[in-house]
Parts: sequence; C-alpha cells; structure tokens
Amino acid sequence: MTTALLSVSDKTGVVDFARALAALGVKLLSTGGTARLLADAGLAVTEVADHTGFPEMLDGRVKTLHPTIHGGLLARRDLPEHMAALAAHNITTIDLLVVNLYPFEATVAKPGCSLEDAIENIDIGGPAMVRSAAKNWKDVAVLTDAGQYAQVLSELQNGGSVSRATKFALSVAAFNRISNYDAAISDYLSSLTDGAATPAGEAPARVEFPAQSNARFVKLQDLRYGENPHQAAAFYRDLHPAPGSLVSAQQLQGKELSYNNIADADAAWECVKSFDTPACVIVKHANPCGVAVGADAAESYAKAFQTDPTSAFGGIIAFNVVVDKAAADKVSKQFVEVLIAPAYTDEALAVFAAKANTRVLKISLDGVDRNAASAWGRGQNAQDIKRVGSGLLIQSADNHVLQRSDLKVVTKVVPTPEQIDDLMFAWKIGKFVKSNAIVFCKGGMTVGVGAGQMSRLDSARIASIKAGHAGLTLAGSAVASDAFFPFRDGLDVVVDAGATCVIQPGGSMRDGEVIAAADERGIAMVFSGVRHFRH
Repeated sequence: MTTALLSVSDKTGVVDFARALAALGVKLLSTGGTARLLADAGLAVTEVADHTGFPEMLDGRVKTLHPTIHGGLLARRDLPEHMAALAAHNITTIDLLVVNLYPFEATVAKPGCSLEDAIENIDIGGPAMVRSAAKNWKDVAVLTDAGQYAQVLSELQNGGSVSRATKFALSVAAFNRISNYDAAISDYLSSLTDGAATPAGEAPARVEFPAQSNARFVKLQDLRYGENPHQAAAFYRDLHPAPGSLVSAQQLQGKELSYNNIADADAAWECVKSFDTPACVIVKHANPCGVAVGADAAESYAKAFQTDPTSAFGGIIAFNVVVDKAAADKVSKQFVEVLIAPAYTDEALAVFAAKANTRVLKISLDGVDRNAASAWGRGQNAQDIKRVGSGLLIQSADNHVLQRSDLKVVTKVVPTPEQIDDLMFAWKIGKFVKSNAIVFCKGGMTVGVGAGQMSRLDSARIASIKAGHAGLTLAGSAVASDAFFPFRDGLDVVVDAGATCVIQPGGSMRDGEVIAAADERGIAMVFSGVRHFRH
C-alpha cells in the first residue's frame, strides 16, 4: 500500500488514522477541510488539486471528478494494459480510499431545511469515488465509516496489507452505504409537492407518502424458519431504529428467537411500553391474554396472570420496570417462551438461569420520551407496512394516545372517577388486541379478552367464557370495544356479562339506538371518537 486518499465530512478519528498510515510510509492525498485538518496536525499531505494538476472549481463541486483520481482507483493491477495506461498518463494508483459523504440525511431531518440546503448536501464526488474503489475491491480498500479504521489499521500494522476478505466486506459495506444514501435522496425529493415552486430559503412542502418508497433494512439474523417450519425467514431492523424498540434487545440467555417469538414479543413490548406505571403484559399468538398494572413487577404479573392462566402457558411476558427476585420467583413457576424487561436484578437473573431455555431479553428505555412530539422520540414506529400481492400498504402507525379530556359521556349515567380509570386502561389494551376486540377490565387488570372474531358479539361472548374459566367475575367491569357497536345486541351481551360502563368510538348510524340501550340498562357509556382496528 503506497497511497491513500482521505476526504471525509465526519472527521471523527481521521487524524489518528492518517497519522498511523503515514507512520507506515503511506502517502496521503486529501481535499478541502480534511487536508487542512491533517496539515494542521503536522502531517505531510498532498492536496488533490496539486495531485491532479486541476484546481477545485464551482465552490468545490468539482475536485475529485478527474481521470487521475478515478484512474488510480479503477485500474486493475493484474492487467498490464491498465498499468501501461496509468504510466502513459503519469497516474499513480490509489490503494486506500477513506470517504464519508455529505450529511444529506441529517440536513433534511432538520426542521425548516430549505431545498437549497438539501441540494447542496447531495454528494457527487464522494459516491463516485466510493463506487470506483468498491468496484475494484481486489486492489483498493474503501472505508466509509470511522468504525472500520481499527480493523484496517490492525491488518496493515501486523501483515502489511489489508486481507482479501476484509476488502470485499468493505466493498459490500460501501455499496450498501451508497444505496442507502441514494434512497434517502430519492425519498426526500419524491416527497416534495412542488419543489420547483418553493421560494428560495424556504422549506418545501412535503407529503407523508412519497411518490417512491425506498425501504432500507439491515439483517440482524437468519431464523431457523418462519411462521411455519416449511417457510424460510430472517430478522431485519430499520437503518435508523427508534429508541427502546425490539431490535435493540440484548438477549441475556435462552434459545435462539424464532419468527413467532419475535412477532409476539413485539406485540407485548409495544403494549407494555404504553403504560406510565409498573405494568405486565402477557401475549399469546399476537394477542394480549393478560394485562395489569400494580405497585411493582411482581404485583402486576400476578394480576395479569389471573386473566387467562391457560393461555399464559408458553406465552411472552413483558414488563416496563425492573424485574426483581420477587417477580422472578412468580414468573418462573410457569413455562415462558420469552421474557422482556428494561432491566433485571442479579438475583432475578439467577432465578431464570435455572430455566435455561427461557429467552430473557433486556431492552433499554433510555432515550424514550413518552411526551415527545414525534413517534420516533416516543420509541414508536412512524409507519406500519403490510405486504400484499406485488405491492405494499403503508399507513401512519396507530400511535394515537387518548386523553381523558377526549372522552364524551353520552349516557344519563356519568362514570365515576374509578370507572374512568378502568375505561382508560381497557381502551389502552384494546388497541393491541386483534379485531374485533372486546376487553373487560376492573381494578387495573384485564378480566376477559375476546379477540380476532368475525363478529363483535362472538368476541364479547368469548371474553365472558374465558373469564369464567379463569374464575373471574365480570360484575362491575369496564368494557372497551375497538370499534362502534353497530346494533344494541353487542352492548346487551357485555352488560349481561356484568359490565357497568363501556368505552367505544361511536360513529355508527345507530348510535342513538345503542345510547338508548345503555340508558335502558342503567350503565355509563363514553365515546372516544377514535377507532382501533388491528388486523
């Protein structure tokens, strides 16, 4: 290795890396601010303009777009005709390229970013050099992230060269970076409603769903199989995941996660994150089968487990607080597939160590702000995506948070403060139950859950049946329905089961009939004004 070209926007670690290269006798080429930084650090560095004999121009837009640069990157050392062409034009090879790109993604993420700022942060020369170097990976090592410096430097210092395997891996990473960069530009420009008409210096109007959608995900792991053993599967994460999301989980013990484990774990974790007080959520087949709040993890688990002990067997259990030994002792008495919490005490982990197959996940809630303006800040996905035949359905995620002030009392009987607490609790859970959803709650715990039925009546009946099997009474309970009651019969079923108050969206052409039925039965009913279908 004789020559390295360094041109970076993010200058983290570049001086130390360049100093180490120079100590190995590598000649340093650089551009603009990077060259000045290296020179100020006392390193001998040659400006690209001096190397090419052609000055930077157009405010720096043209500096590395030159045959001397791309010839040095693209020439195959194993082809005599390539090397002869370099010699004929007095071009030297470039053996190592260090480039990270103009910060386009960070620029357009800033509130009020103007179109001019966005356009000026579209890198041209950088991606061109990266593509050239990555194409010629057998002869050129291309670094696009400061995290790659240490490994490359170690190989150079210990073996005198960068291994073939490392250079290929760097090439793949480089093309992935360019792909993600171009996709970010495409997403931004495709979202502009009329960029050409935007006044200078102003932020252009953007639509939520751009004309072209460019999904960008990074594989975390291959899975043994998918939903069923005959299906292949893998687990991917967003390129920039939200804080406190499942993809950031640290597995502390247990077997490898399966496709169904991950799907159910996400349902449990997203539900339990929605509570501000200690809570436990037990999920089976993507539906909460027991949810409760309590003074601590142990109490919330004990209450949640009561709802449906049968379904809880082999379920996914999630907590939003530290799991201590008291909670661990209770949980360890049942068969658990996956356990999730933001933290565990050492004593709790010792209890679970005896259950070697139980998958214990730790997900930090650091960085999650429940009061943040953006879904990302609250640790939530901004969009939901569903694959259909040769296409996608993309929607904004159901991140609506119901406030007490949103409730509209529509009956003669006004709910008590305690009933309002139970209604709000039931409504929060109903959002995570598959439609048609009916959720009975009382005293900060679920007492009956009916999910996924074609008829809302059947969901209500199933919730009542399951409560009976668990030895729970629905007398005095609060009920949440994820969508309106189209007829009074659904209301009659839940009242017959013991409900004394109901929360539902409202909006049916027969709302008047249902309200009259509630008054006839002497119960309280409130409208939320929001539907929570979950298919």
